[in-house]
Amino acid sequence: MWKKQNNSLYKKFEFKNFSQAFAFMTRVALAAEKADHHPLWTNVYNKVEIWLSTHDAGDIVTDKDKKLAKEIDKLAR
Repeated sequence: MWKKQNNSLYKKFEFKNFSQAFAFMTRVALAAEKADHHPLWTNVYNKVEIWLSTHDAGDIVTDKDKKLAKEIDKLAR
């Protein structure tokens, strides 16, 4: 479940290994580029943390973030 945190949507994903985490990040990168909406994220081994906010709206959560969050959830399955 995504959490509202410091004017952003936040979620932590955990995978079996680094390869699965990196493959997920690649899928997210392609979706983010297509949406022209890019996340702040970190990756350590099998964990990926993502923060979404809309920078050109003053770093707040907008419908753009909610839409990308739903797409990211689909990609994590």
